[in-house]
Order: sequence, then C-alpha cells, then structure tokens
Amino acid sequence: MAYLICIGIGYLLGTFNLAFLLARLKGFDIRTRGSNNPGASNATITMGWKIGILVGACDIAKAAVAVLLARTLFQEVEQAGVIAGVSCVLGHMFPFYLAFRGGKGFASYMGMILVLNWKFFLIIGIAIILITIITDYIALATLTTVVSFPIFMFFSSIGWVIAIIAAVASVFVILKHIQNFRRILKGEEIGLRKTL
Repeated sequence: MAYLICIGIGYLLGTFNLAFLLARLKGFDIRTRGSNNPGASNATITMGWKIGILVGACDIAKAAVAVLLARTLFQEVEQAGVIAGVSCVLGHMFPFYLAFRGGKGFASYMGMILVLNWKFFLIIGIAIILITIITDYIALATLTTVVSFPIFMFFSSIGWVIAIIAAVASVFVILKHIQNFRRILKGEEIGLRKTL
C-alpha cells in the first residue's frame, strides 16, 4: 500500500503543468506552438524567459515535494522517495487530463535529484551549464544527467534497487528527447542561444 500511495502522490503532483495553465490564461494551447511541448523550454520560446524560469522552478519543486512528502509519510520504506520522484516525472510527461501529452520531464527529474542527493545535484548542475554553453544544446546536458545519475546511485552506498528505479525515469526522458537527438545529428536542432 505504501508503494501505491507513493506512486499516487508523485503522479498527481507531476500532472500539475504550469506551462499549460499559463498558456491557457494567455489564450492559447502551448502544445500547438513552438516545439509543441508543455514544458519550461517551450514556455520560454512562447511566453518569454521570465515565465520559462517560473515554469522550470515549478517543475523542479513539484518533484522535490513529491520525494520529501513520500519520505516523510513512509520513513520505513527506503525506496519511498525515489518511487514518488519517478512517478512525478512520469506524471509530468503523461498527465491524464492532457491525453497523456505532457512535457519531457527533465526539470522534474532534476527536482528528484535535488532531494535524493543534493551534492550530485550541484555537480550535475555545473555540468549542465558547461555542456549547454559549449554545445548550445540542452538536450545533450539532459542525456548526460539522466544517464549518469542512475550510474552514480548504483555505485553509491544507497544501492542498486534505487538506481534501477531512477533508471526507469531516465529511459522515458531519453525517449522523449529522441527527436531532439536526431535533429542535432542532422544539424536541424535550434540551439539555446537562438531562443533567448
């Protein structure tokens, strides 16, 4: 029952999509403009960098809250936090009220990392900035993050079970970014500098 509640908490928090709601208030469906993705990057493209930052912060926060809440409610369950975190990422990506067409999950993935291991969050945060500045593609920083985190967790004292659970979210985030990777290989991806 604890596992199901953690999944439910994470998923429901994840389905809260600020990018979609703010776009609706402005009179349009964010899934029909820009990159058609209801997430922070497309919020930046369609509504400006201030709203993009707000959306990104919200997406990070909801996953962090999911992990903290699950840990607080089920202190005896070692995997409670990561289960809620992964569920939040999946809720963001597949919200039921948007016909399961949500964002790409990276900001929420970072929120999960923030609570599970804040030291790794700081290190990977620096890496994300450097990779994005050097390559101009946030998708490559995303790939680096979601691949390295489960590996880090696997070799840490936390254990392989949590690493595998985290890897579930990694797989879905990568799948959501497949088109970005293909466009990068073809030289068709719009770099971050062009969106600012």
